[in-house]
Amino acid sequence: MRLMLRLAAVLLALIGLSLPALASSRAIVILDASGSMWAQIDGKTRIEIARDTLSQVLSGVPAELELGFMAYGHRTKGDCTDIELMVPPEAGTADRIIGAAMSLNPRGKTPLSAAVRRAAEELKYTEDAATVVLITDGIETCEADPCALASELEAAGIDFTVNVVGFGLSDEEGAAVKCLADNTGGTYISADDESGLKDAIDVAVNDTPPPQPDEPVEEPAVEYNFAPVAYLSEGDDPLVNDGIVWEFAKPNADGTPGEWVRTEYGTAFKGDVEPGDYVVTAKLDYATVTVPVTVIAGEVARPEFMLNAGHITIRPIPSEGAEPDSNAAVFLEFPDANSTTFYGELKTYVPAGETKITVTIGAAELKDAVSVAAGERVSKDIVVGVGHATVNSFYVEGMKVEDGNVFTEIFGAKKDIQGDRKSFGYTYGPEAAFDLMPGDYVAVATFDVAKAEQPFTVKAGEATDVSVPLDAGALFIDAPGGLWIEVLSGKPDIQGNRTTFSGVYDATSTRTLPAGDYRVRVEYEGDAPDKEADATVTAGERTEIKVE
Repeated sequence: MRLMLRLAAVLLALIGLSLPALASSRAIVILDASGSMWAQIDGKTRIEIARDTLSQVLSGVPAELELGFMAYGHRTKGDCTDIELMVPPEAGTADRIIGAAMSLNPRGKTPLSAAVRRAAEELKYTEDAATVVLITDGIETCEADPCALASELEAAGIDFTVNVVGFGLSDEEGAAVKCLADNTGGTYISADDESGLKDAIDVAVNDTPPPQPDEPVEEPAVEYNFAPVAYLSEGDDPLVNDGIVWEFAKPNADGTPGEWVRTEYGTAFKGDVEPGDYVVTAKLDYATVTVPVTVIAGEVARPEFMLNAGHITIRPIPSEGAEPDSNAAVFLEFPDANSTTFYGELKTYVPAGETKITVTIGAAELKDAVSVAAGERVSKDIVVGVGHATVNSFYVEGMKVEDGNVFTEIFGAKKDIQGDRKSFGYTYGPEAAFDLMPGDYVAVATFDVAKAEQPFTVKAGEATDVSVPLDAGALFIDAPGGLWIEVLSGKPDIQGNRTTFSGVYDATSTRTLPAGDYRVRVEYEGDAPDKEADATVTAGERTEIKVE
């Protein structure tokens, strides 16, 4: 968040360096949308930070400012001509520029010099004053010289300026693009430098010259002989700031990884490794690649790791229009047969190919799949189509069972060939909640001896209240000196037998029973004879009898 605010301030400074001049001229903002913009800073990708920041910045620019928007690297991989003027420079373009930025899907190279040249030509820089604001997280990757270009444009232009935001660039990388600003009288500011933020705000608000930078502190040289580079796919920019794990092992006779040697972390890892032969495995989430590497004394090994992977974002959504469910279980089965389970929205790298997905929300389950090519980023909303049922049991209408021992189970309405129904979950207590796929169901509620069922229908995205009428009441039995109390049906069956509903070793008993007639039998210790009594249970009422 701090970096995002810093970038916002930088952009405000650069766009607002000379608003009176810009108001009488035209400007184009160029946004780097190359593959490296997927790198993360504090858990948020650079492209997300840039989008959000542009949205904040552009909401404050004057409506009369003729502002355009250009991007590169967002349509194809490995293509140095992938440059698009998405919004021509006109007045009142802020909303269109924000929408264009939100649509970008970084994937390609960094032809920043060609983009600046094209922006200058769109602005008719040889005829009118023109300003370009370049936001880049990388240096030129298309065999062009940005410094020479800047000098050429400055010489031919009427009043041509390039302001540059170096987003997450090292000092060395920043120097490679700073000349675009220096050679055109513009400003270069690093977006991840706090002093640069302060300077930018000071220049923008107070129109004061930036203070002289502190003398650089020379850091001790770090020696290394191993500097790996990882790519998602052929033609991509190298991965930066991603959580790659490097595992070193001695090779087996067949070239497979053998004895573990060491594990290192970070895409930018550079280290000193004992000379010798290794099998190094690069792991980025669930994408892996193993490469044999020989480290030679006095040389720097720079092995390349092609992960052949893509990135997926899966949003498990209960129903149309709902937000992702943080409790949804998302089971993934990758093309290499490995699998894992996430909960809620997920973002992860996976092997290229088809990843099978099973989303479970409560008792509702939906199977799907997502295909991702190497270097591609795919976002998918999986709408399960869940409906919600809340079940309560009632002694009689209007008298809810509040006891935590009431048991509710949900079954499918349709029986199989054996006459059984499929269970979709159960729970105890009132307000029994169930997430279910659309369809017909039966709620079966059991409280003590009372049991009843209620059919109901679930619709996607809707909440359904289900009431199960138990038609039951309470029977209290007081049997002084009694050893065993048994409750039986009031009427014997055709063989003369009575059904037993409950029994307890005690002198008192309280049971919840369906409304009806019952026979109570009490047994005593020793030779004392059994005693019986009749009782009638009324739904929604408490009946008390004494047997003595």
